[in-house]
Amino acid sequence: MVRLTKIYTKTGDDGTTGLVSGARVRKDDLRVEAYGTVDETNAAVGLCVLACPDGDKLADVLRAVQHDLFDLGADLATPLNPGEQPGTKLRIVEGQTLRLERTIDEYNEALAPLTSFVLPGGTALSANLHLARTISRRAERIAVALEARDGAGVNHEAIKYLNRLSDLLFVLGRVANDGGKRDVLWVPGANRQK
Repeated sequence: MVRLTKIYTKTGDDGTTGLVSGARVRKDDLRVEAYGTVDETNAAVGLCVLACPDGDKLADVLRAVQHDLFDLGADLATPLNPGEQPGTKLRIVEGQTLRLERTIDEYNEALAPLTSFVLPGGTALSANLHLARTISRRAERIAVALEARDGAGVNHEAIKYLNRLSDLLFVLGRVANDGGKRDVLWVPGANRQK
C-alpha cells in the first residue's frame, strides 16, 4: 500500500522528478509526459464517473479503468529492464487489455452501425467520454514515441491497453447517447458555401 505523509518535497524545484527506480529525469522527459498524460486521462475519466447517473453500471466500468490507469502510470514510470522477471514490477498485463475488449464487445453489440463519424456531444456524459478518449489517444501517441526512443524500455502491453481504452471510451460515449440514438453525426462539408 502506498503511504503519503508529506505532499511537497522540494526535490522537483530544479525541474527534475524521480522515476520509480529512483533515477531523476527532467520533468519534460518523454517518459514523464507519457505517465503524466495517463494521469490526465484518469482525471478526465473521473469527470465521466461523476456524470454517470446514480447506480449506472458505466460508473463501475470507469472506476475499474481508473485503477488500471494508476497501474499504467506506475508501469510507464518504471523503465522495463532487459531480463526483468514477470511479476516483479507493477505492469499492465494482457488480462487487463482483454477485459477492455470484452467490455467493448458487450456494449457495442447493442449499438446500431455508424453511418458517419461521431461528433463529441449529445449528452454531457458522452462529451466527457469523448474528451477522455482524446486524452487517452494522446497518451498512446506519447507512449509510442517513448517506445521508439527507449525500445525495450517500455512494456508494449501498456500501449495496447491505451489503444483499447480509447476504443472503449468511444463505445461508451455512444452508449451514453441513448445507445447511439442521440449521437451527433459529422456531415462532411456541412458549412461550406456553395
